[in-house]
Amino acid sequence: MNYTGSVQAMFKPFTFKSLNLSNRIVMAPMTRQYSPDGVPGMEVAEYYRRRAENGVGLIVTEGTVINHPDSSNQINVPHFFGEVALNGWAKVVAEVHGVGGKIIPQIWHMGARGSVGEYSESEIRKMVDAFAQAAFEAKQLGFDGMELHGAHEYLIDQFFWEKTNPRTDRYGGDMVRRTRFAVEVIEACRRAVGPEFPLVFRFSQWKGSDYTAKLAKTPSELEQFLVPLVDAGVDIFHCSTRRFWEPEFEDSPLNLAGWTKKLTGKPTITVGSVGLDGEFLSSLTEGKGAGNAKIDSLIDRLERGEFDLVAVGRALLVDPSWARKIRDGRTDELIPFTSEALKTLY
Repeated sequence: MNYTGSVQAMFKPFTFKSLNLSNRIVMAPMTRQYSPDGVPGMEVAEYYRRRAENGVGLIVTEGTVINHPDSSNQINVPHFFGEVALNGWAKVVAEVHGVGGKIIPQIWHMGARGSVGEYSESEIRKMVDAFAQAAFEAKQLGFDGMELHGAHEYLIDQFFWEKTNPRTDRYGGDMVRRTRFAVEVIEACRRAVGPEFPLVFRFSQWKGSDYTAKLAKTPSELEQFLVPLVDAGVDIFHCSTRRFWEPEFEDSPLNLAGWTKKLTGKPTITVGSVGLDGEFLSSLTEGKGAGNAKIDSLIDRLERGEFDLVAVGRALLVDPSWARKIRDGRTDELIPFTSEALKTLY
């Protein structure tokens, strides 16, 4: 089916603070473990350049870990600290900017091995400082902004979730008190980069160990959760859901990005199986492919202003030209996400 009439909604410019995008398509962060000993090489730079030169409006890099002993348990996940790794990221930025693209790093800490209750307050301060240092480096390297990974049961999200945060000090307690660590990280990053450098914050209700989990069970609770993050300095929310078309709460068709924009007034990024049919896990565990889904619903929501940007993950992972093909109406040329296609990771 040709979508060249209405699909133009995805190709309107977007501007916020110093971030000027040619279109609304965002490459979602996807861990690949292609950075030996934490150092991104030219393969990584070329990987991102291919998506930029094929029309992606904004690239969010794979998760890059901060300078803390617990930040990663995977040797080939890229670092965002140390001269060699940072030089690698400088080359990534140069390659993407060289073809007119925009790129921000996702700053990450994979989380506590047990629960966040094990961390002393002095250790928490060290982690906050490490996040801020990474933010400073992102600006120094010429990135177009930064994203904090506060989703999917990683460190920041572990502080959010009552099941992984048993603390009784100022970092624990009710839902608002459990935002304290994130607030301190955001505030420290904002101080490090200044007021105009775009700060994106990714969060999710679902957890890796519980897809049905909800930090906020009602719009009112979601507002209580979001307000401290807004006050701390978040510019854009990246609202991670497994399926973008599913409503977040009963009695409203709005998804998580829609509710977040309504409650905060901040721009939002929607994400969740964009460009895919079927379950991601089934494509890997059962050998089933995930074909390219219709985008009518996505475009309608975007045109209504439910959210501002659309993050595409697995579809862009296997098809660097996905955005250009969508723009040109060449949907019959899209490469479906399958286990075989995943092996190429080109």
